[in-house]
Amino acid sequence: MDTNFEKACSGYRYIDILDFSTLSGEHYKEIRLQYQVFGQELGTAPLVVVNHALTGNSQVMGENGWWNEAIGYGKPIDAQRYSILCFDVPGNGYGASMLIQNPYKWVARDVARIFLQGLEILNISKAFALVGNSVGGGIAWEMIALAPKLFSHFVAVATDWKSSDWIIANSLIQERILEASSQPMHDARLHAMLCYRSPQSFKIKFNRTLHHENQSLHNVETWLLHHGEKLEKRFSLAAYKLMNQLVKTIDITKDRGNFEQVMQSVETQIHIIGTNSDLYFVPEENIETHQLLQKMGKQSTYQEIKSIHGHDAFLIEYQQLDIFLREIFFH
Repeated sequence: MDTNFEKACSGYRYIDILDFSTLSGEHYKEIRLQYQVFGQELGTAPLVVVNHALTGNSQVMGENGWWNEAIGYGKPIDAQRYSILCFDVPGNGYGASMLIQNPYKWVARDVARIFLQGLEILNISKAFALVGNSVGGGIAWEMIALAPKLFSHFVAVATDWKSSDWIIANSLIQERILEASSQPMHDARLHAMLCYRSPQSFKIKFNRTLHHENQSLHNVETWLLHHGEKLEKRFSLAAYKLMNQLVKTIDITKDRGNFEQVMQSVETQIHIIGTNSDLYFVPEENIETHQLLQKMGKQSTYQEIKSIHGHDAFLIEYQQLDIFLREIFFH
């Protein structure tokens, strides 16, 4: 086995968070926070914290790494230069992750609070960067609002500091499917894939063609059904309900005032990466956020992936993402 790979993959580690209460008042005597460290050992190199997306986990690189094109040896987030830490969202169903019995008592900020407690227990008082994509990015926005001086850089990929009306609406549909369907994960995934791609990407990929083995089905239908079946095999219903609830509840301004008031004390350099065809976390919202930050005199950049692939472009258009990330991590 490659020695770099052996060094990168240290396996699960655990932190016990004691006496934690969600903002809604749900109390836990103990939450076991699961995480992995890749690249250099903690304390020996600049730290990059990565938050995973809805069906993701802490395996950001190495075997079965879901972001191997962005994180690894010689990659934009270089494991030779950085310590890379990724927490599993408690209740995401991976490893020894706990089961959340009542996901509707949780919001994205609760997870941000847990992650920050984890960093505190690890004696981390400063990190080079926080990276989050999709719902992981929303949790990351909550983290910089709670810890405005902890991270030098924040890379927000295909995400937002709030759940827009569009996000809330789609999350409600997901919730109803998860609660009512006889195949809840399978059917919810079918709908979710429409949020993650775009009409243009479907046209290019399928062009109304029929399946070669079953002429009564279009290829787009069999593709969707395949994704539903695939998720059923690797994810849990409880985890899906929780992660969907987190997507629905991102809001750094809740009980705090407006965006400008929340961001006033934040010293982090913010790098927003959107996608022109994203129908989920739409680019217009990202551009508006960038403009607000600039107006406030904050250090902010906005880069946009040009793609037909919609929200999932950050997992597809690696050549463009590579350029954007190297500007931050190889400066």
